[in-house]
Order: sequence, then C-alpha cells, then structure tokens
Amino acid sequence: MVLSKPDDAPVQKLFDLTGKVVAITGGGRGIGLSVATAYAEAGAKVHPYPDYALVRQISMLISPKTAEELAFKYQTQARAYQADVTKSAEISAVINQIAEDFGKLDVIVANAGICSEHAAEEYSPEEFQEIMEVNVNGAFYTAQAAAKIFKRQGYGNVIFTASVSALLVNTPQRQAAYNASKAGVLQLAKSLAVEWVDFSRVNAVSPGYIQTQIMEYAPHEMLDKWLSQIPARRFASPYELKGVYLFCASDASSYMTGSNLVVDGGFTLP
Repeated sequence: MVLSKPDDAPVQKLFDLTGKVVAITGGGRGIGLSVATAYAEAGAKVHPYPDYALVRQISMLISPKTAEELAFKYQTQARAYQADVTKSAEISAVINQIAEDFGKLDVIVANAGICSEHAAEEYSPEEFQEIMEVNVNGAFYTAQAAAKIFKRQGYGNVIFTASVSALLVNTPQRQAAYNASKAGVLQLAKSLAVEWVDFSRVNAVSPGYIQTQIMEYAPHEMLDKWLSQIPARRFASPYELKGVYLFCASDASSYMTGSNLVVDGGFTLP
C-alpha cells in the first residue's frame, strides 16, 4: 500500500511502538544506543547490532549483557546481533534472522558510520574507500536487505543517520571523505523514498555535533571553534536525538517520506 495509512488515534498512541520489531546498526554506543533505548522505552522489540568495520575504530561492541539490561529495564525484548555492514551477504543474513526470530521487521535504522580527520590530498585509496564502504555501501546494504522483507510484508520503515556534513563543509577539520559519504546517504534516502513508496517509508536524520566517541579525536581548540559556530553554543547529548528517531519510527510520521530532519542547535542556519 502506498504510504500505509494508520487509523486515527490519540497522539500518545501514535508514538507507541509496542509490538514493533526494530533493528539498529551501530547500536552499541553513542547515537545508536540512545536510539535503541528510546525504542525500548516506547515498547518496541529492539535489536541493536554493530558492524565489524567499526571495531577497528572504536574497539567495542554491544554485548548480550547490554541487550539484557535494555530488556529488563523496559520490560521488552532486546537481542544483540553482530554483522559487518560492508558485506552484503552478512548483513542480509542477520536482518533475515531477526525477521525470522520475531516473525516480522517493522523498522530498520541504518546508523553505523565512521569518520576521519584527514587532508584530502593525502588519502590513500584504502582509507578513502573504507569511509565509503561503511557509510554509504553499508547503509545501502542494510536498507536493501530490510526492503526485501518490507516488500514481502507490504510495509516497513527505513531511517538513515546522515549528518549536517551532508549539507555543508565543516571547518576547521578536514573530512572530505566523510562529507561526501553523508551527502551520498542523504541522496540515497531521497531516491529510495521514491522507489520504495509502495511498501516503505524512508527518511533521514542529520545530527549536528553530538557528544559521542566519534568526537574524541578533536583537540580543545577545535572543540572551541565548533562551539563558536553553533548558535546554541553547546553540543548535544545523544539522548537529545531520541525524540526525532522515535518520531520517524512511529505512526506519528505516517505521511512523511523522503525527508531529512536536521537536529543541530542551529549550526546550519548562519
């Protein structure tokens, strides 16, 4: 059905994810873990999973214990899965397993990503390709695998984590590869929203500067520069993204597809 239309309901019910099955890549920490927490709080069955490509950058995965803690605290089901998003067959197998384990899949959040600060003229082909493999190819493989399930079901929901870096050139850091990759993710979301409109909504969230481990490379001088560029004069905590990801996953956004929701404290406005 084209943009499946839910019944009218009280607004609180529109945001209720009870009974929904959701999967999140890069769900072990930072934004991904906050999204998993939000969905668990809203009643969804949550399946956050990392990708092995990220291990080289952050050397930490979500553990079965973390999934157990989410399930216990929010009285829902949560299970940890592992897959490398840069390997189409591997990520597809995991997503299919989730759908088989729980009988369906309602929402996929393609959130896994990596960043580097690097002079463009000094990128090796391997370094540049790694950014593209994880951020663009991995996002597509994740969405593609879920879409095959959504098409069989007749409904589904894809949410991409893009970035304000898809819209502008951040300074003073040098991150041409990351910027290009996130611009690719944003255009991918728009393209798939049109192509898959019969069976899935597709939207993107573009965070600004969020205080996660991905910012740890920045020296104090760079952090001060960033703060001076943000009208809000502060960074966001990951939990401040919970609402926008819940909105995208819920029936509250049932007529929204192909949109990009910017959450940046006004950073992209001046």
